[in-house]
Amino acid sequence: SCSTVLKTLHFITSPLSDEEGNFSLAYIITIHKELEMFVKLLRAIYMPQNIYCIHIDEKSPRDYKTAVQNIVNCFENIFISSKTEHVVYAGFSRLQADINCMRDLVNSKVQWNYVINLCGQDFPLKTNKEIVQYMKSKWNGKNITPGIVQPLHMKHRTQLSYREYVHSGVTYLFPGKTVKAKPPHNLTIYFGSAYYVLTKDFVEFALTDARAKDLLEWSRDTYSPDEHYWVTLNRLPG
Repeated sequence: SCSTVLKTLHFITSPLSDEEGNFSLAYIITIHKELEMFVKLLRAIYMPQNIYCIHIDEKSPRDYKTAVQNIVNCFENIFISSKTEHVVYAGFSRLQADINCMRDLVNSKVQWNYVINLCGQDFPLKTNKEIVQYMKSKWNGKNITPGIVQPLHMKHRTQLSYREYVHSGVTYLFPGKTVKAKPPHNLTIYFGSAYYVLTKDFVEFALTDARAKDLLEWSRDTYSPDEHYWVTLNRLPG
């Protein structure tokens, strides 16, 4: 029962400070295995003023999906992504999973300030209050998505066309011989981390701006596009 879940797992049920209560965070968590680890992560980052989108890999076992859904049903501010992907490591599907959650989050009633993406094997080193204070003091209105101009040894990731395959439950990415066209809008490709902290304004920009949409489409057959997509958009003037 939900009362047992909340009580035995010691979920926090009210904001621990006014500062936290007035500064909501959004989380995107992509998971595919290890239910216990997911629950420990969720318990560690859960706050009732925040909002959480959970993306479950489409190819995860049915009993795993059911177990996650049973936990999510106990909370008004946690939900399963309305559209799920067969996630292929380093494939476009990994980026698409985040974007699916972003679309759901921008349409939610919660007025969140930043979105943080995690995978099921992550765990926080800071409390919610420390994260809020850090974002407000150092990154007020800015994104955390560090990167550099794409290094030469990474050029193959965006120069060749890659395809995702799912065979007998095993997923993999395979490079073709097709050389891709140059990036749209003469964009300079930057390379960085697939993990980020993004403002809500930036997320709305990424979902609606023509340059962002064109870069997303161009990235569809690249290798690990989540490692260039966000940082490249963040470097656009303005």
